Amino acid sequence: MRITAPFTILLFVILVACETAPEVVATEVTTAETSTAYDPAFAARVGADDYGMKQYVMAFLKAGPNRDRDSTEAARLQAGHMANIRRMAEAGELVLAGPFLDDGELRGIYIFNVKTIEEARALTATDPAIQAGSLVMELKPWYGSAAMMEINAMHSRLKKPSE
Repeated sequence: MRITAPFTILLFVILVACETAPEVVATEVTTAETSTAYDPAFAARVGADDYGMKQYVMAFLKAGPNRDRDSTEAARLQAGHMANIRRMAEAGELVLAGPFLDDGELRGIYIFNVKTIEEARALTATDPAIQAGSLVMELKPWYGSAAMMEINAMHSRLKKPSE
């Protein structure tokens, strides 16, 4: 039986794929992020207590008294608001942020990586939407999983780059 070139190439590709695919899967499955064993170095890095938790401050963003703006000014404020969110996230001060999907008075939340209301108030004061009175904040101390400190790093792997 004579083996043709296309068949030889196909066989080679299949053999190479079979040899390399298990290594890729094994690498993905055995990373530290998927381990279920206690990792003291990871716990220390994210600031976890003995329960795997830590203190944060949660901010409820509410509609402020000064919301009547033309579309140009509203777009400018929104761009500044988003730039401030990115800056705080990159600095490790903001763990999570997001809007609510209805059009109610409660507009969104922040979770700050700080221990005091005063620290969170200083961070919210940097937001152009707060400065303009378009949003107001209600701040509450909150106790949650220290794993939340990894959200921004994971999110960067999920978000498609802007074009």
